[in-house]
Amino acid sequence: MFKNLIVYRIGEGWSASAPQLEAELAKARFVPCGATQQKSAGWIEPRGEKHAAMVEVVGGQWVLKLMSEQRVVPGSVVKRRTEEIAEQIEQQTGRKPGKKQTKELKEQALLELLPMAFTKQGSTWVWISPKARLLVLDCGSQARADEVVTLLVKALDGLSLSLIQTEMSPAVAMSHWLGTGEPPYQFSIDRECELKSPDEMKSVVRYARHPLDTDEVKQHIQAGKVPTRVAMTWRDRLSFVLTEALQLKKLAFQDVVFEGEASKSAGSKTDKAEAFEADVAISTGELVQMIPDLLEALGGESLTMASAGTLQPAVKSAAVPAAATPASAGSAAPPKAPHPVADHAPPWDA
Repeated sequence: MFKNLIVYRIGEGWSASAPQLEAELAKARFVPCGATQQKSAGWIEPRGEKHAAMVEVVGGQWVLKLMSEQRVVPGSVVKRRTEEIAEQIEQQTGRKPGKKQTKELKEQALLELLPMAFTKQGSTWVWISPKARLLVLDCGSQARADEVVTLLVKALDGLSLSLIQTEMSPAVAMSHWLGTGEPPYQFSIDRECELKSPDEMKSVVRYARHPLDTDEVKQHIQAGKVPTRVAMTWRDRLSFVLTEALQLKKLAFQDVVFEGEASKSAGSKTDKAEAFEADVAISTGELVQMIPDLLEALGGESLTMASAGTLQPAVKSAAVPAAATPASAGSAAPPKAPHPVADHAPPWDA
């Protein structure tokens, strides 16, 4: 169900129930683009069935789905049509359109072309863990996540979100793991990473399907290159690529995660509804345990915005702060020793 993850903390001021959330999302239901509308976005039924619930609740976890549609008009086509209109005006008036008029002609050309344009659709999964006060987006870029956050805050009164921050930046932590060859507790380092030089040369070294516990990799770290992406696996159950912005890419559940579900469904015909609920239960059940382990490996969640352990509501804005700026890898202190126990405090319980 999830391919990429960007994780937010939900402010303490918001405590809507699933039925309340359902009612709010129904007001912002997805409507396809009109003839001259370039982009449209709204909420749809996660199961893909008409008149089904807009908020699916499985095992205490809430799942939403945002649909977006865009009419795609290539820039070269708009430019060509703009030039055609400008040429007609020049022939009629004997005067070439100026900059301001050319801009208006470009808008006119786009409006003419939009009804003929093909539409492109895309969807984004949204997972809310009310007990853990987490909101997780399946987005591959921060720009896309900002769009989804803007629509969520607009639709849900009182909702405030802030990107999860950690005491140690991912870049510094990844430098330590690669430089010492010691992965954090519960994790292993896989065979993919990217290292960048912070100087003006911006040199980049990428490893794919290559062991990372080598002297060569350590020498790059010692020379000052900073890891921007490192592939990891959690408890031999879940693999992903951690980025310097604390985003998770290429999320993949290992076969062992599905063994129990496979044995349950063996010999029985699993319908679409059961398969959907199983997907939600398995993916959220694993992630709600992995996320706190990852935060612990990064020194714990930053309490910069908190008071006595309570998160202060963030500003209701799409301009959510970026991940902590990585310090120089050469001056990085080693990460805090993670707690050697697998279970976590009540806020993380699924």
